[in-house]
Amino acid sequence: MILSATRLPLALLLTGVLALTSMASTAQEAPQLHLPRVELTAGMHRIDAQVAQGPQERQIGLMHRQSMPQHEGMLFVFEQPAVQCFWMKNTLLALTAAFVADDGSIVNLAHMKPQTTEPHCSAKPVRYVLEMNQGWFAKKGLQAGSKLGGAPFQQSAAPSK
Repeated sequence: MILSATRLPLALLLTGVLALTSMASTAQEAPQLHLPRVELTAGMHRIDAQVAQGPQERQIGLMHRQSMPQHEGMLFVFEQPAVQCFWMKNTLLALTAAFVADDGSIVNLAHMKPQTTEPHCSAKPVRYVLEMNQGWFAKKGLQAGSKLGGAPFQQSAAPSK
């Protein structure tokens, strides 16, 4: 195919974008297993949560994970409270998302089916979302209004000076 001089820069730009997109999708084909971790509590129950804080980490989330121990999860941390919506593209595990207020209170729970693009959103603006294996919250008797503990919620709840 022959490109005119005016279309050549556009073609090069599109080729570069496609190459970057291809590299990004290749990087996302493996699960994130080495994120920082934080210990959270839900009553007497301990949660070992990976922390997805940056945009890329949050975008990948728990994609491509084949399994996850029952006491583990992923805590998504956002810069400021907003209505947060999640879907399950490339996610192989059935999960429940707890949308969590700054003080650690669960605002609402959403049960999410693997490999779907149906959005699941917080009922009000939140800064945190904790994903656990589906059924974990129910087995522990946790629901909207239950409170999580741990360093992220203590920092958010601290009065500002």
